[in-house]
Amino acid sequence: MKFISWNIDSLNAALTGTSPRSDLSRAVLDTIAGEDADIIALQETKLPEKGMNKKQAAVLSEYFPDYEMAFISSREPARKGYAGTMALYKKGLALQADYPAISAPEPMDLEGRMITLELKDFYFNLVYTPNAGDGLKRLAERQIWDQCYAAYLQDLDKVKPVISCGDYNVAHKEIDLAHPESNRRSPGFTDEEREGFSNLLAAGFTDSFRHVHGDIEGAYSWWAQRVKTSKINNSGWRIDYFLVSDRIRDRIIRSEMMDSGPRQDHTPLLLEMDIEGMC
Repeated sequence: MKFISWNIDSLNAALTGTSPRSDLSRAVLDTIAGEDADIIALQETKLPEKGMNKKQAAVLSEYFPDYEMAFISSREPARKGYAGTMALYKKGLALQADYPAISAPEPMDLEGRMITLELKDFYFNLVYTPNAGDGLKRLAERQIWDQCYAAYLQDLDKVKPVISCGDYNVAHKEIDLAHPESNRRSPGFTDEEREGFSNLLAAGFTDSFRHVHGDIEGAYSWWAQRVKTSKINNSGWRIDYFLVSDRIRDRIIRSEMMDSGPRQDHTPLLLEMDIEGMC
């Protein structure tokens, strides 16, 4: 089976926006559609609680006519039009969608950050992990989120194997960003966040990209929009991941970043696995 994960940074802008950046986002959607993945996980959709309007739904259907959809958006008292996640999955896939709360600090569980799909042989979880925020104002809450999320995945893993993906908002090791020395206390590269991700892996999960590619350097999934030359100079961060339960890591066929052209911000990830008889 083939899986794709992408922080889209506004589904509406990608589908119906008129800016040059929207054009770049649509080019990425074309690339994703061409992969014919079984499941596509989108983060930071920024949709209202009720979801897409008719125009947005029609455009999305043009890109992905053979897919069903599950989504969750931020809802009160959390900020409106914030965060949000969506799963697109091939019609005919037998699955059950869940929108779990993990007892995270308020209002994180209300920000539409997670969807879990239960299939016959495995769970597929997509997540948009909270950012520690400017000035690390949300770092303490982020640490609790990390603990709650690791416990949640462990509980799933007790039942059947887990494939999890999304924007985890952390560069795990120094090789996961271009300039570690100048980002020691930057959101996404604090010791606390890195330790949280280490603890998640230690709980029984494998970073699929590192499993396949080892300690390759210069492989990033995000480049800052505010720095015009960040992607040209490959001054990026690897903060998006596909994780799998340790016991199925040998079933990984491919794990890689997809080409998003000149568009800065996040690039999609692709994971391909041998699923048959996995459970």
